[in-house]
Amino acid sequence: MSAPTGFRDALARLASAQKTAKGAPAYSRFVNRKLGRLLAAVAYVVGLTPNQVTAISAAFTFTGIALIALVDPAPWLGAAVCLALVAGYAFDAADGQLARLRGGGSKSGEYLDHMVDSAKISALHLAVLVSWYRFADLERPAYLLVPVGFTVVAAVMFFGMILKDLLARAHRAATGAPAPAAAAPSTLRSLLVIPTDYGLLCVAFLTLGFPAVFVPLYVLIFLGNLLFLLAASVKWYREVGALDAASADRRQAVLR
Repeated sequence: MSAPTGFRDALARLASAQKTAKGAPAYSRFVNRKLGRLLAAVAYVVGLTPNQVTAISAAFTFTGIALIALVDPAPWLGAAVCLALVAGYAFDAADGQLARLRGGGSKSGEYLDHMVDSAKISALHLAVLVSWYRFADLERPAYLLVPVGFTVVAAVMFFGMILKDLLARAHRAATGAPAPAAAAPSTLRSLLVIPTDYGLLCVAFLTLGFPAVFVPLYVLIFLGNLLFLLAASVKWYREVGALDAASADRRQAVLR
C-alpha cells in the first residue's frame, strides 16, 4: 500500500486502522482517540516519528505534573494543568496511531511508551500528595493517604493489565492458539468504567483551584479505581488460570 499523500489521506486511513474499543472508558474512547487521530495525521504530515510524539506527550504531561506540585492551587492553575494533561494524553494516543500509519510500531517504541506511562501514573498522584501537604488546608490529615493509595492502585492496575496481556501473548506464541476475536465495544460498559478513565482524571484537575470541589472529586475517583482493581484482579487471575489449564490440556494431549 502506498504512503498517505497528505493530511486528509492520513486521517482517512487512521479512521479505518483503530485499535479495538473493547473495554475502553468513555473519554478515552470517544474523545481522546479522535484527538490522537488528528494529532497523528498532523505529525505524519510534518515528518515526526512515533518516539518524537511520545516525547511531546511526556513534555506536556510532566509540565502539568510539575505545576501541581510546585504552584499554589488557583483557578488559572487548574485550567493550565488540565490543558497540559489533556494535551499529553492526546499525544499519547497519537504515537501508536502514527506508528500504525507508518507501517507498524517497534518494540523499542512500545517500551518507551510504556515507561513514560508508568512514570506519569505514579508521579501524578505523588504531585497531588505534595500539593496537599504544601498548600491545602485539609480538615483531616488522613486525606494525605488518598494520593498515596491512588499511587499504589494506579501502578498495580497498569502492571496487571500489561502483565495479563503479555502472558496471553506468550501463551499464544508457545501454543499457536489464535488471538480471541475482537468483541463489539459496549457503550454502556464504557460509561460504567469511566471512574478508571485517565482522561476523566485529567479533566478533574480543572477544579484544582477549588479544593472544596477537587478534594472530594479526587477521593471519589480513587474509590472507583480501587473497586475496579479489586474486581478486575479476580477476573484477570481467572483468565491467566485458564491459560494454565489450556497449557496443561495441551501437554496431556501430546502425551496420549
